Amino acid sequence: MRGNHVVAEAAIRAGCRFYFGYPITPQNETPEYMAAALSKLKDGVFIQAESELAAINMVIGGSMAGVRVMTSSSSPGISLKQEGISYLAALELPAVIVNMCRGGPGLGNIAPAQSDYFQATRGGGHGDYRNIVLAPSSCQELAELTMEAFDLADIYRIPVIILADGMLGQMMEPVEFPDHKNPKKLSPKDWALTGAKGRPGRVIRSLILDPVLEEEHNWKLMRKYERIQKKEVRYETFLLGDAKMAVVAFGTAARIAKGAVQKVREQGLKVGLLRPISLWPFPEKVLVELGKRVKLFFVFEMNMGQMVEDVRIALGRDGDIHFYGRPGGVVPTPLEISRIISSHYLRKRL
Repeated sequence: MRGNHVVAEAAIRAGCRFYFGYPITPQNETPEYMAAALSKLKDGVFIQAESELAAINMVIGGSMAGVRVMTSSSSPGISLKQEGISYLAALELPAVIVNMCRGGPGLGNIAPAQSDYFQATRGGGHGDYRNIVLAPSSCQELAELTMEAFDLADIYRIPVIILADGMLGQMMEPVEFPDHKNPKKLSPKDWALTGAKGRPGRVIRSLILDPVLEEEHNWKLMRKYERIQKKEVRYETFLLGDAKMAVVAFGTAARIAKGAVQKVREQGLKVGLLRPISLWPFPEKVLVELGKRVKLFFVFEMNMGQMVEDVRIALGRDGDIHFYGRPGGVVPTPLEISRIISSHYLRKRL
């Protein structure tokens, strides 16, 4: 299946019955698929909103009502949704937001890029908040992480972002889907606004005019984020057991990097790969432990250098960190990356 179709099918299987979005390349196959699939379900609702701003506010409304809801877009469209995502975080509302990134900044182009890392992992909108950010590197993982995203969103009452790119959205690969989830059998949400007949009224709000109460709310959110950082870190390691050099990459870049690592291994170079799957929470402690025995790191991203900042924060002065990026939608080959890895490795005479 095509990646954009995978994320839509996975969402439906996860119990998502409400989709609100607005078209933008290279993710248009997702709303196209959702429109057709949800129209066949009695409880399915698809709305092509008049704008990205309208779409994210519809997501807020759906989530307040207690249903599983999703929107998807690509870089400029996600930028327009940032105020709404900040509201979702403040209101503690679960939602899944898919970003099939394209080249930027500005309108840029429709080629795959990874330059939305800062936007996704730092919150993106105003105020102190975080989103859970998951970065799949295959269509199979896109299916699994999309379904998992809905569970995480509900458990922590938080927006979860699937951060992929146009290449993953457009490529076709074999996929095995987890079993369907019945929306009616999901855990009840005792905070949802479903009408106050026979029970006390509920209020969900983000306007807290008293600074002391607003501070308390911020601390409440922070405690939740600390729990997520302890429990929800995800990553993959590849050939790191005897590695003298570690490559760090995520998403599509990690697929390319894995091919590059295999090539340099054939040359006898002891190189391995660390692939963060959760970009937030970032696998910082894993890097710290790795840094105790590996001193040379190579960070590869399809941008000008964003995740590399988290690598530097984790390693501090303990790691010799080299960065290589291809921004603007350029997708390098494993051969190109392998040559650069070899150059750094041999220069250090490891």
